[in-house]
Amino acid sequence: MCGFGNMYFSPQRKEANTIMNQIKSALKIALCAIVLAISFTSYAKDVNSQKTAAFPDLHSALVGAEFNNEKITALENRMRQFVSDGDTMGIATLLVHDGKVVSHTQAGVRDMIAGAPIAEDTIYRIYSMTKPITGVAMMKLYEQGNFSLDDPVSKFIPEFKDLEVVKSYEKDGSFEVEALERQPTMRELMSHTAGFAYGLYGGDPANLAFMKQGVLGSADLQVFIDKVATIPLMHQPGKHWFYSAAVDIQGAIIERITGMTLAEYFSSEIFVPLGMPDTAFYVSADKTDRLSDVFAYHPETKKFQRMPFIEQKYNRLGDMSYRKETLRMESGGGGLVSTLADYARFCQMLANGGELGGVRVLNAASIELMRTNVLSDQQNMNIAGTLTEVESDRLGFGLNVGTIRTSAAEKSGISKGSYYWGGAAGTWFWIDPANNLYFIGMIQRFQQGGPVVDFRGVSQALVYDALLK
Repeated sequence: MCGFGNMYFSPQRKEANTIMNQIKSALKIALCAIVLAISFTSYAKDVNSQKTAAFPDLHSALVGAEFNNEKITALENRMRQFVSDGDTMGIATLLVHDGKVVSHTQAGVRDMIAGAPIAEDTIYRIYSMTKPITGVAMMKLYEQGNFSLDDPVSKFIPEFKDLEVVKSYEKDGSFEVEALERQPTMRELMSHTAGFAYGLYGGDPANLAFMKQGVLGSADLQVFIDKVATIPLMHQPGKHWFYSAAVDIQGAIIERITGMTLAEYFSSEIFVPLGMPDTAFYVSADKTDRLSDVFAYHPETKKFQRMPFIEQKYNRLGDMSYRKETLRMESGGGGLVSTLADYARFCQMLANGGELGGVRVLNAASIELMRTNVLSDQQNMNIAGTLTEVESDRLGFGLNVGTIRTSAAEKSGISKGSYYWGGAAGTWFWIDPANNLYFIGMIQRFQQGGPVVDFRGVSQALVYDALLK
């Protein structure tokens, strides 16, 4: 559930298992515990405002008839406890219902050395929460007739015309390939069923090749495409779901269709219209003091500390400063930074059916298409084996977002048809159309050997407990 835009992994094969174990841990925390919350006070504020800040003034107010105030307080107290318990150094959360802020919480620090607290303008690495933004960009092009979901990916990336597929492989690294039965489609690309690998986990030849070639650390999207074109697919198109580099491929497609860089297209079509000034692929010099530290458990001391670690061998996640001069490829799969306020405006646009403050970004039908499960009963999503059978059965996938395909086994109360995703450093969100609410959580915490804490599950259960039925 998480993307690690701009990462570089060591090409040494002997390190592959160590890297995969670290990444699997990070994926587990991001998938099963996608994180947040902590409080100042509950209040009501209109998120549909044209102001760039979604919640500029904190003040006390009654939540209203839809929520139990005492239980909202319990939600905020529990979120605050994550900091006091040492599970995260900083946290911020936002709960919005009917376009009004029900709860905004923040606690802890963004800068451990300076002691600077989490603030409304704190900038976070959102990693794979970039993916839904890329999905919206793709759907804009879809609405304009630039592609069909049944189009072959090779129509836009001709370098993929002669892709092969891993047929079988052995423990010694040897493997056989076979020809494509058919070209993967755009629908499969947008639902992680096309067969591409990622290089974040998995000991198969395709994922190992991603690691060896440093695919995710490519200098630009053309270099990225050239490398992916040399690596066989994991399976025949449409056969299985596997969390993949497909969204970075989509970024390359956006550039080829529009003739713009990914950053230029995102800015002109999404960030500027929605009033998201702090969402970008890099942090400008005048904003660096607002970028949160990122924390992880040291592999040897097991202490929760600021990254990067002194020992370079433990820094597998690439540059974390997000300076323009260190930026490599613009990763549609995991390269953006954002603030809670900016991402709230993105979520509110989706919750409104594609419009915000008089600006229409997408048609409601396109959002409905994005959040509609496209997986068959035989295609369960499960990242690095982190989900139980019940969890993988109830979760589906649409176009660049995860979906709740059934609420029967959902203990928290989230509705069928809700959609969500999260990021490798602990950010997460979900949108529940049936209850017209969304929740966003921001932290900067990698798992890497520490205790697994279900931030997402805890926050979700408390939100629906507070919602009056």
